[in-house]
Amino acid sequence: MAETSKPAVLGIESNRSAVPIDVLIPAIEKDLATLPHAIDSVRKHVSHPIGRIYIVSPNSRRIRNLAKSKNCSFIEESSLLKLKKSNIRYGTSAWERSGWLYQQLLKLSGDKIGKKAYFLTVDADTVLIRPHRFLKGGRTIFYTRNWSQPEYFRTYKKLLGRRASAPASFVTHYMLFNKKKLAGLKRTIENKHGSKWYAAILNSMDKKRSFAFSEFETYGNYVYSADPDSCLLRPARNKHVHRGYRSLTAPELKKYAAKYRSLSFHQRKAYSKK
Repeated sequence: MAETSKPAVLGIESNRSAVPIDVLIPAIEKDLATLPHAIDSVRKHVSHPIGRIYIVSPNSRRIRNLAKSKNCSFIEESSLLKLKKSNIRYGTSAWERSGWLYQQLLKLSGDKIGKKAYFLTVDADTVLIRPHRFLKGGRTIFYTRNWSQPEYFRTYKKLLGRRASAPASFVTHYMLFNKKKLAGLKRTIENKHGSKWYAAILNSMDKKRSFAFSEFETYGNYVYSADPDSCLLRPARNKHVHRGYRSLTAPELKKYAAKYRSLSFHQRKAYSKK
């Protein structure tokens, strides 16, 4: 398909980009079953030269050891974000999502690490199974889906004073961030609200809602609203699998790869107090 100046939803592209990127993966110990495979899949299926892979985590010996064995850099999460996880209260008697929200704020702090102009963040429970390129001709490739949570957009409007304008959702478990644009987003939020960007996010959310903020929806729509022509939108084709990654056979993975780009192994029970 020929490129045009308009944002478009395109098919898969496996040719490599020469633009180097760093990678940030937030994790906690419950992710250890999938995290090594997420790391391996980044090295296998991300079609960019990779500078460093940073594992951001609480001070966990097990995760430190895994990072070392995988030749990744370990970053203790408290050194990346001044806000402490214990200062976040986001949950009810039925569900608890403070840690989930904290990981989103850690991703939005990724402009502080690494030496590359871009960094890719990937959820620790998501494994790429087909090639992914994230830049083409100076344009960012965003992998998208066709549904989202309404509260994400309400919070976005409160944060930035305008409606989200992209024709698809950016919530797909991984995203490439341009550090300068990410810094611009946080600066815009701080100027509008007169507070630290993370405080503005916490104050703009309806904390009675279990899905009230998305880092991917916020950054993606911020970039798209500023310059739609800088974005290429492609279907993510992510599949949630209700089994452990290690249980999948090679033929099963091949079958999944014929239809999907990535597999996610979410542990929903971690979000519930029931």
